[in-house]
Amino acid sequence: MSDTPFGFGLPPEEPDDGDEGKKKDQQSGGGQGPANPFGFGAAGAGGFGGPGADNPFAAMFGSLNPTDLGAAFQQLGQMLSYEGGPVNWDMAKQIARQTVAQGTADGTKDASVGPTDRNAVQEAVRLADLWLDDATSLPSGASNAVAWSRAEWVEATLPAWQELVDPVAERVGIAMGDVLPEEMQSMAGPLIGMMRSMGGAMFGTQIGQAVGVLAGEVVGSTDVGLPLGPVGRAALLPVNIEAFGKDLGVPQEEVRLYLALREAAHQRLFAHVPWLRSHLFGAVDGYARGIKVDTAKLEDVVGQFDPQNPEQLQDALQQGMFQPEDTPEQKAALARLETALALVEGWVDAVVHAAAKPRLSSADALRETLRRRRASGGPAEQTFATLIGLELRPRRLRDASRLWASLTDARGVDGRDALWAHPDMLPTASDLDDPDGFVHREQIDFSELDKMLGEAAGGGKPDLNKQADSDGDGTKDDGAE
Repeated sequence: MSDTPFGFGLPPEEPDDGDEGKKKDQQSGGGQGPANPFGFGAAGAGGFGGPGADNPFAAMFGSLNPTDLGAAFQQLGQMLSYEGGPVNWDMAKQIARQTVAQGTADGTKDASVGPTDRNAVQEAVRLADLWLDDATSLPSGASNAVAWSRAEWVEATLPAWQELVDPVAERVGIAMGDVLPEEMQSMAGPLIGMMRSMGGAMFGTQIGQAVGVLAGEVVGSTDVGLPLGPVGRAALLPVNIEAFGKDLGVPQEEVRLYLALREAAHQRLFAHVPWLRSHLFGAVDGYARGIKVDTAKLEDVVGQFDPQNPEQLQDALQQGMFQPEDTPEQKAALARLETALALVEGWVDAVVHAAAKPRLSSADALRETLRRRRASGGPAEQTFATLIGLELRPRRLRDASRLWASLTDARGVDGRDALWAHPDMLPTASDLDDPDGFVHREQIDFSELDKMLGEAAGGGKPDLNKQADSDGDGTKDDGAE
C-alpha cells in the first residue's frame, strides 16, 4: 500500500535513475508500484467516461494535491452516507454530466442549442406530424418540440433510468446482507451498510457513465424504444443529428426530417396508447425480478472486502454479477419484453416508411441505416446489459415491421392501429413467426366482433335464419334450427 492513507499519493515527480527513482515513482502512483485503491492522484485510461472514468473516485475527484484532501474526504463521506436508494443517483447525474462534458470519441463536444437549431427542430417536427396524418390514425402526441443538448438529455431522462435500474440494484443490496451467516449479520451491520452505500456508489458511477455515453449517441428521446423523456415532448439533439448524418451522403435537412418522423411517431404511440408505457416498464421489471445475483461471486467479494479497497465491488459489477434464471417464467418474461420492444419499433418503422417513402428520396437508405444502428446497439447499451442483465434492443424489428405492413395492406391504417386498443390484441412472439397467419386470423376475428358489436348497438337479435344460411341462397341450411 501507499504510505499515505487510502493511497491518496503525493504530487507526481520526475523519477530519478536507479532504485531511488523507482521508489519515488511508486510513491507518486507511477511505474509498477501498488495500485491506488481510490485512484486519486493520477487519472487512468479506459472506461466509458474517458480518462479515469472506470474508477468512480477518479471520475469524481480527478487529480488531487494534498491541499485538496479535505474536500476529497468530505465528498467521500457524502458518498458513503447516501441513503436515497439502491443507486446513488446524485453520483450518476454528476458522472453523466462529466462524461458529456468530455465529448465523444470522435472529438464532438456538447454545446448549448442556438435559436437556428431550435427553430429547425420545431419546423421538422411540425412537418413530420403533417406527413404522419396520412400514415396513421393516431393523432399527434407532441404538445411541443424541443431541441436538447446532450446535458439536457441527461437531465430529462434520468427519472426513467431510475425506474428501470432500481429493481435490479435493490436485489444486489438485499443479496449483500444475505451472503453473511445470520448470526453474523447483526454484528456486521455497519460493514453491510457501508458495502451497500459503496455498491450504490458503484452502480451510480457505472450508470452515470453509460447514460453519459448514450447521450453522445442518441438523436431523440425515444431512441431505445422506451419513453424516456417527459410526456408529450418531442425532442431531438441537433449535435448528434449532425454527427449521425455526417458520412451518409444525405442532405442534413432530410436526415433531420426523417429522425423527426421517428420521434413524432413514437410520441403518437405513447400518448394515445395509455397502457403502453406501463406495459413496457412492467415487462422490464418482470424480467428484472427473475434475475439472480451470482452469490458465489458476491460471497467471495464480501469475504475479502477491504474498506480501503472499494474497487473490488466495482470490478464485480463490471464483470457482470447478474444472471437470468433459466426457468420457463423468466424465458416468458424475456419473450414478452423482446416482443413488446419489437412491436413498438416495428410499428414506428412501418409508419415512418409509409410517410417518408413518397416524399424523401433517401427514405430507403435512412431506414436501413436506422435498422442496423438499432440492431447493433452501442457501448452504452452493452454497459446496461452487463449491469442489469438486459439488452434494450428489438431483436425482431424486421419481423415486426413486416407484420405491421401486412396488416396495413389487409385491414388498412385504421384496422392496423386498432390493435393497440388492448395489450391482449397485439401479436405475440409466435405471430412474428407467421405474420400472414396472424393477419388472416385477425381479419376473421374482427369481422365477427364487428358484427356482434353492430347487433348490440342496434338493439336487435341475431337473425338465426340468416346465420344458418351458409351457402347464401336465402334458405336455411339442412339441420339448422
